[in-house]
Amino acid sequence: MSYIVRTNQLTKVFEGKEVVSGVNMHVKQGEIYGFLGPNGAGKTTIMKMLTNLVKPTSGEIEIFGERLTNTSYEVLKRMGTIIEYPIFYEKLTAKENLELHCEYMGYYDKKGIDRALDLVKLHNVDNKKVKDFSLGMKQRLGIARAITTKPELLILDEPINGLDPIGIKELRELFKILCKEYGITLLVSSHILAEMELMADTIGVIRDGKLIKEVSMKDINGVQTEYIELTVLDIKKATYILDHKLGIKNYKIMSEKMIRIYEMTVSQQEISKTLIMNDIEIESINKKHSSLEEYFLNLMNGEGIHA
Repeated sequence: MSYIVRTNQLTKVFEGKEVVSGVNMHVKQGEIYGFLGPNGAGKTTIMKMLTNLVKPTSGEIEIFGERLTNTSYEVLKRMGTIIEYPIFYEKLTAKENLELHCEYMGYYDKKGIDRALDLVKLHNVDNKKVKDFSLGMKQRLGIARAITTKPELLILDEPINGLDPIGIKELRELFKILCKEYGITLLVSSHILAEMELMADTIGVIRDGKLIKEVSMKDINGVQTEYIELTVLDIKKATYILDHKLGIKNYKIMSEKMIRIYEMTVSQQEISKTLIMNDIEIESINKKHSSLEEYFLNLMNGEGIHA
């Protein structure tokens, strides 16, 4: 297995508080690795350590098979990054900003600038100053800057912030193209779980500075379960019918009105018919599948996936 990024017991302490604790991360070459966790979980701090912006308190980082040190300058040239909010020279145009970036990166392929701007769909902005860009345009320009020098590894911290649904979809497709067609490995953090589900190959879930799970989307899809979601007016009576009339034991009460039935031995039609015959008013009954969002929330709550 070829890993672009590996960490060993990576730890960071700020002012006596351990904000990243013993993280062992594994990012495979040629994949999109989705980094999930609530605000303050430690995602950005880890990304800053991977790019040498913050030094670890303890532990090791290995990138491209080399241990990251204070003098790992050549390794950084092979990476593109957006950490937190991208900053630009506001009085310059998008192209002028990218030309400066290429200059200090020692990259002199002028066609690369036009190619990057085309990929993020920043057309017809040749004379427009960055100070007049919308938030979404600046986010696109940040991604263009990150990919202009054809990096092998792209580290993006919340890259779709500030974009409308169309922009999010376009960038999702761009990330897939960069990975599958250009061979770039992506490490992407986001709080938009539905997007990660559509984009990522592997998910890393972090909570309170600890990486609590690394799992492939294939494996998540393999354990995703089918269930029936039932909303009724009288939940106490409904559960009695499920137990004693239908013999269903594997269900969970989600709220004052909602039940999820994980036992699929009884059909949805039979459940509906039996409840109605016993004078239980049904507001809704639907067959559903568990999602990445549920997987994530169950991990955050210390629970497993129902099977």
